Amino acid sequence: MNKLGKCLAAVFVVMTLGAVSGCASAPQKEGAGEYVDDTVITTKVKAAILGESTLKVAEINVETFKGTVQLSGFVKTQSEINKAGEVARAVTGVKTVRNDIRIK
Repeated sequence: MNKLGKCLAAVFVVMTLGAVSGCASAPQKEGAGEYVDDTVITTKVKAAILGESTLKVAEINVETFKGTVQLSGFVKTQSEINKAGEVARAVTGVKTVRNDIRIK
């Protein structure tokens, strides 16, 4: 490779690295590790809710984003809403809980 070719290759590499590092700073994006962690948290919260005999789980949905768990769906009483929130907060890895469950 001649001198001009090496110079062009170096410029290309620098520009490519600059473009890639610019994309990495997007704060609203979730990295692969965070996605896996959130999936694990969601699974653990669902399992914990299923294991709670006082909750009717057919209508409770669980979503997780960066450790924040959002509960939604419908139950029969306020105490079931409160219990679902307590159960979710007790799961390892949960940072906060948004409890949007409603009474049917």
